[in-house]
Amino acid sequence: MRTIAVAALLLMANAVCAENILTLKVSSKGIGLLRPLHGGNGGVLCDGGLTDLSSYFKDVRVPLTRLHDCHWPNADVVDMHVVFPNPQADPSDPASYDFRRTDEYIKAIRATGSQIVYRLGESIEHTAVKYHVHPPTDASRWAAACLGIVRHYQDSVQYWEIWNEPENRPAMWSGSDEDYLKLYQAAATAIKKEFPRLKIGGPALGYSGKLTRGGFEPSPFLLKFLQHCQSHSLPLDFFSWHLYSDDPAECVARARGIRQVLDQFGFKKTESHLNEWNYLPKNDWRPVALAGQGQLRKKFNEELAGPSAAAFVASVLINLQEAPVDQANIFRADNGGFGLFDPAAAPNKPYFAFKAFSMLLETPLMLQASGAKASEISLCAGINSSRTEVNVLISNYRSKPDRVVVAVDVPWSGQTQSELFQLDATHELSLVKQSADKSTTFSFDATAPYVYLIRLKEVR
Repeated sequence: MRTIAVAALLLMANAVCAENILTLKVSSKGIGLLRPLHGGNGGVLCDGGLTDLSSYFKDVRVPLTRLHDCHWPNADVVDMHVVFPNPQADPSDPASYDFRRTDEYIKAIRATGSQIVYRLGESIEHTAVKYHVHPPTDASRWAAACLGIVRHYQDSVQYWEIWNEPENRPAMWSGSDEDYLKLYQAAATAIKKEFPRLKIGGPALGYSGKLTRGGFEPSPFLLKFLQHCQSHSLPLDFFSWHLYSDDPAECVARARGIRQVLDQFGFKKTESHLNEWNYLPKNDWRPVALAGQGQLRKKFNEELAGPSAAAFVASVLINLQEAPVDQANIFRADNGGFGLFDPAAAPNKPYFAFKAFSMLLETPLMLQASGAKASEISLCAGINSSRTEVNVLISNYRSKPDRVVVAVDVPWSGQTQSELFQLDATHELSLVKQSADKSTTFSFDATAPYVYLIRLKEVR
């Protein structure tokens, strides 16, 4: 009997020792401010007036909305060919412009409290025939038309972006590098001269370069663009770039590389905008290509709407807190492809990741945290100014410990009221646990992917 008992004890001990426990720690030491980097692409009015996402934008407090691919693929707002429909018209004549739908679109966004980045140019064209993504025949006339748009919205829009992904050919640009550089020079110079307080930038680069073991290797187009801006002393208040990936840590490495290149060219005050980003399962674009239609695309869209995408999105929002970026915009925040909402305007799982992040921002003083693995599991925490409330956001994208333990060092000694919100395959940031005691250590044995928001409050 004793032998059996000893053997049983040994088995239990081995099981305990073998358990893979990941411990995450949050201290009460402040290390700066949390940054609201949960901007989006696309506005609140969709589907010809049948969809209005304003309440959702207000709920998560979207800080910045970029206007690109709006109402795609049937653009009727924002794009140059819509607002300035006759390229031969007089750009100095207000009658040459049609602002009616765009006025309504922008007014609704601004009513939510969101600021705006207006992309001057055209939406992407995946059609065999390209209708609008060609270089203007007269760059100066096109720049003058830009001035007419800027003049109309100067009090509503601070950021003005010149074109989108000019290296993405032919879907976004049928011309050459030089054609785009000429266009940027004409528009940026004209706008800055008349509106020096506004921020001008671009080029909304789809491919910025590659990450190597030695760091970041910028693309030839990126280098050519910066060289042109430098040699011609062109305005570049912000440099915009894009990233679609299945690694939530890539945004940090790429942001550091881009910041370094900007600084090397003397653009140390130029803001860095990651103004298109999202989850790209397996880093595979095939499902969104023409050949991917059908079941491949259906499965792809289901994954973009599911818990893996939610954990990816939450992880990126957390990881960006450590990245040298000034603004960030997910593609997209409406109910289009890659959207936070499905075609019926019901929130997808990633929307609730945005909601969890907005709840984190309610305690805006960032706390020191440790133990996370940026490509697998991410951690961020904040405290309010009176140091009576702490929020902790944990996103497990693909880490596989048997258990995750989160130990929070709160700056009070009495009891703590705690609330636990869960986001996974079966929960949509649901309140799953409440308690009031002295414990501020939490244990999770759920299987990734998942997101938890822990809300702690001093009991007085």
